[in-house]
Amino acid sequence: MHIGIFENLDSLGKHAADIGAQGIRDAIAAKGEANIILATGASQFSMLEHLIQEPGIDWSLVTIFHLDEYVGMSISHPASFRKYMKERVVEKLPTLKKFNYIGADVLPLKNELARLASLIKEKPIDVAFIGIGENGHLAFNDPPADFETEEPYIVVDLDEKCRMQQVGEGWFKGLSDVPAQAVSMSIRQIMKSKTNVCTVPDSRKKEAVAMALNAPISPAAPCSIMRRHPSCYLMLDYPAAELILSSGK
Repeated sequence: MHIGIFENLDSLGKHAADIGAQGIRDAIAAKGEANIILATGASQFSMLEHLIQEPGIDWSLVTIFHLDEYVGMSISHPASFRKYMKERVVEKLPTLKKFNYIGADVLPLKNELARLASLIKEKPIDVAFIGIGENGHLAFNDPPADFETEEPYIVVDLDEKCRMQQVGEGWFKGLSDVPAQAVSMSIRQIMKSKTNVCTVPDSRKKEAVAMALNAPISPAAPCSIMRRHPSCYLMLDYPAAELILSSGK
């Protein structure tokens, strides 16, 4: 795992975007297209701002896959991840080839999971831009995460720590407002990406960062699986890196 630690959020976001953007350019040069995954949440604001401004990317050759969305949530809800992506990415990239949103309010949900699975199985992922939750989750795969399923998208239960993170970041007024389930890209699907760029700022994530680097690789510590990825970049600011810096690892 490659680790970068940066002075501030803007520098962190810029470096994470630079690494991922080069993966996109390389994919387009090699095969005429690129397929990427984008995460949401407060941790991704700076990276996304820089990514959409990266030079030398022909976005008409790029397909983006959505990482997760709350079950039953409409795109008009302020906390909707589709709304987040539409406003922060899609509307700012008018030439983008395609964004494959998760319609987690579509019934029956199994049909939506099948649709998403058929799309992503046709498009090997070149770069996944991801984060780590305060509880160590990847996407919405809270501990204990399913490390075995081969399904690209699954329905997951959200634990209380995950749901409280969403309240703490200001997406919901209280715990009771946060949905109990989400559609999430699975661990194995995330790990299939050629390159993973994991952007993790803020002291709230310092325990999760320590988990990613030092915990036994197991479903109890979902982010620990990244240590098995051949090309994973863990991009941190100093508050997020506090525990690993103090321990020397």
